[in-house]
Amino acid sequence: MEMKYGEAESRQFVTNLGLVTSSGKWGHDIMTAEWTHHISYSPAMVAVNVHDYDATADNIIESGEFGVSLASESQTELVDIAGHSSGKKTDKVAALEELGFRFYKAARIGAYMVEGAVLNLECRLVKYEKVGDHVMFIGEVLEARADESEGPAVFRSGTGIYKVGDKIGHDKGPEREKKVGDALSRHAKP
Repeated sequence: MEMKYGEAESRQFVTNLGLVTSSGKWGHDIMTAEWTHHISYSPAMVAVNVHDYDATADNIIESGEFGVSLASESQTELVDIAGHSSGKKTDKVAALEELGFRFYKAARIGAYMVEGAVLNLECRLVKYEKVGDHVMFIGEVLEARADESEGPAVFRSGTGIYKVGDKIGHDKGPEREKKVGDALSRHAKP
C-alpha cells in the first residue's frame, strides 16, 4: 500500500518542523524535514528522515553529524524556503541570511544552527538506514539549547503549518479515578 502526500490518510499526521543543518560536500546546508522525532531520553537521540538524493543526506554521511532546529511559530517563511529548494543548486544558508534569518556556529559540530528556533540539537550520527522512500538518520544529541519564548510550529501533512492549540484532556476527579481503577482491577491479568 502507498499513502500519498496530501491525501486524507496522510493528513492525519501532525509533526514538528525540523530544520536539519549540515556541512560537507555541498557546503553549509539547511532543509526542512517533516519527520523529525525524539526517540530516546538516555542517551538523548533523535531521528530525521531525508530523501537519499538530498544534499543533506550526502553531507550527513560525509561528516557524521547534523543539527536539528525545531522551527518556532514565527519561522514559517524560513521553513518554506528551506523546504522548497535543493542544497545542490542553491546556497540556502546565504539566501536565508540575505532575507534576514540568522544562524550561529554550533559548539560541538561543524554545521550552523538556526537562531530563534524553539530547540537546537547538535547530533553525532549513530546510524542510518534506508526505510521506504527515505533514509532515517539517527543521531545522539551532543548539545541542546531550548528557547521557550515562542511555541513550536506544527505541520499537518498536506494542509499547512499551525500553532499548538488549546490543551485538551479527559474527565478527572475522584469519581472518575475510582471508576477507572475498578475497571482496570476487574480486567487485571493473573
